[in-house]
Amino acid sequence: MTVDTLTHPPAVDALLGAPPRSSGATPYPSAIRPRRLRRTAALRRMVRETELTPADFIYPIFVQHGRDVRQAIASMPGQYRYSVDRLPALARQVWELGVPAVIFFGIPAQKDPVGLENFADDGIVQQAVRAVKDAVPELVVITDVCLCEYTDHGHCGLLDPAGNILNDETLDILARVAVSHARAGADVVAPSGMMDGMVAAIRAALDGEGFSRVAIMSYAVKYASGYYGPFREAAEGAPRFGDRSSHQMDPANVREALREAALDVAEGADFLMVKPALAYLDVIARVHERFPQLPLAAYNVSGEYAMLKAAAANGWLDERRVVLETLTGIKRAGADIILTYHALEAAAWLNE
Repeated sequence: MTVDTLTHPPAVDALLGAPPRSSGATPYPSAIRPRRLRRTAALRRMVRETELTPADFIYPIFVQHGRDVRQAIASMPGQYRYSVDRLPALARQVWELGVPAVIFFGIPAQKDPVGLENFADDGIVQQAVRAVKDAVPELVVITDVCLCEYTDHGHCGLLDPAGNILNDETLDILARVAVSHARAGADVVAPSGMMDGMVAAIRAALDGEGFSRVAIMSYAVKYASGYYGPFREAAEGAPRFGDRSSHQMDPANVREALREAALDVAEGADFLMVKPALAYLDVIARVHERFPQLPLAAYNVSGEYAMLKAAAANGWLDERRVVLETLTGIKRAGADIILTYHALEAAAWLNE
């Protein structure tokens, strides 16, 4: 069949300058009409390929010292820093919405070249873990394992006198942090510093201290991205000099992402992660295809969150519609789990 055999209403024929058509002209073949399955909401729901639910989310939480603290984060509207005493109520809200997990980022009382509070028994994250596991034992508690928020230089590892990151020496600190978090009750530890060998070092330390049950969610593929800006304000983790391009991945590379993921799989990671999400949907898809045996997380990061919040505040888009569309796109690309600051709002919308 050719286009010439299609029929149009007379008014359309007139606009197109088409000659009158005979009543016997062949219509578009009725056997091939994809729109049939889009006709009603029930039909669309029945054939939907990607289903987004609150169980897909992990909610990031910033925790700091003090009492009765709920401090707004200016660059992340709707997000706050919380003191530990505020966490039980927040944890119950998260659980009641159907979100199964949280991840903690701590702001220490003091910073130093090593980040001593990072692995102190009474460190801020250790206190947060104990408080939440006491309040909502079923909630999965994940902890970020890195140095940047705790060190006075703001980098992800120990430094030599010239300011270069000491990879192998840093592994010892990361192992101590992971064990400290596990001892406090963490279900999952999530090393985020992109140090070579971090998963193997943490796995050995956890197993050696009797925490073989604690899982590792590795930031296996973390790019040196400009989308982290609001997070660095929230967590007070910006580097005092230089940047993180020496250890985080070049945004131009995807084959390297597969290599990084393969190394972490071999070292014993229980989850893989790609961070950020939106500019790296192709990377999420590639990692998912190459390593289907492991759950894949994607981090819908602070800059991605802030962009949508700013556009919504200006009336430039429908926030609910675009947030759910964005999260669905991340899952459709291959993410099994999404770390997102939208988690509570999105879960509430999905539960309606």
